[in-house]
Amino acid sequence: MSSLVTPHVKKGGFNLAYVMPNLKPPITTTAQALEYKKNLEMIEPSVEYLMTLYLSPELTPEEIKKAKAAGVVGVKSYPRGVTTNSDGGIESYETYYPIFEAMQEVDMVLNLHGEIPSDVSTNTHILNAEPKFLPHLFKLHATFPRLRIVLEHATTRAAVDAVKKCGPTVACTITAHHLSLTVDDWAGQSWNFCKPVAKYPDDRLALREVISEGHPRFFLGSDSAPHPPHTKSTSTASHGCAAGIYTSPILLPLVADLLESFNALERLEDFVSNFGRAFYKQTLSVGNQKRVTLRRASSGGFRVQDNYVLVDDSLVPFYAGKELRWEIARDD
Repeated sequence: MSSLVTPHVKKGGFNLAYVMPNLKPPITTTAQALEYKKNLEMIEPSVEYLMTLYLSPELTPEEIKKAKAAGVVGVKSYPRGVTTNSDGGIESYETYYPIFEAMQEVDMVLNLHGEIPSDVSTNTHILNAEPKFLPHLFKLHATFPRLRIVLEHATTRAAVDAVKKCGPTVACTITAHHLSLTVDDWAGQSWNFCKPVAKYPDDRLALREVISEGHPRFFLGSDSAPHPPHTKSTSTASHGCAAGIYTSPILLPLVADLLESFNALERLEDFVSNFGRAFYKQTLSVGNQKRVTLRRASSGGFRVQDNYVLVDDSLVPFYAGKELRWEIARDD
């Protein structure tokens, strides 16, 4: 699957990828992260890969310092069981305070999947799991004020408001698909199902508003999840469909199309590039600037492919068969 997916980063208009560690098995050591990066570079050497570690009991402050020295950028936290390959996720943040202290000391980024597990006894479910997570964000920020924290793939007005209340070391990513979808779009439609799930129209409006505002601590995070079609299109009485939406090969045109739909196209470069690079301290030098040009699609639109296939692997992208108003200008 990597051979199919990895070139789609550049195909979708990007030269920099923040690589999440939730593989099977997860990336928990510096050596594993560097090996993973090496494999990605062999497939698509023109993309820069920023690597991360999976927050787990095996992680130590010493490994954090080793990772930083090796160029690993962040650590991703997954609450247990809330998303793809998160069965080994965290249950209590206090256990990891020595890790966070080490990260704060060496200036690594903590990436948070901002949900808590569903629990009938506390009326916690996929629609309120994100708002119920936010007290953890506030506590982590108060305890480690110099630790850079990114609340990943926000879906609610509550999350937007929470990040705004935090200091300059807390940022937030927003996905393309959450700018498009609401709860009605995934209820009964497995291809639009992801975690965190898309929420209510007012929540989507909050995401759009903060982009239109040009807030520098809110920027694109694709959360593009490549699941084989048979895991997305089917479910059984004992097993649901896979949670994830695949946007990588159309990402930049898709975001441009969406931002234009709510009159925020002038925010495109900041949202997809400048703000994120600034927060991650990955600013471009004069010698390594790479420009990507979008153009208005001719003949009414750029049609998204129905699927992408390489040997025995295949993927169905978000917006499959639909048309976008923008496309990447290419020489070939």
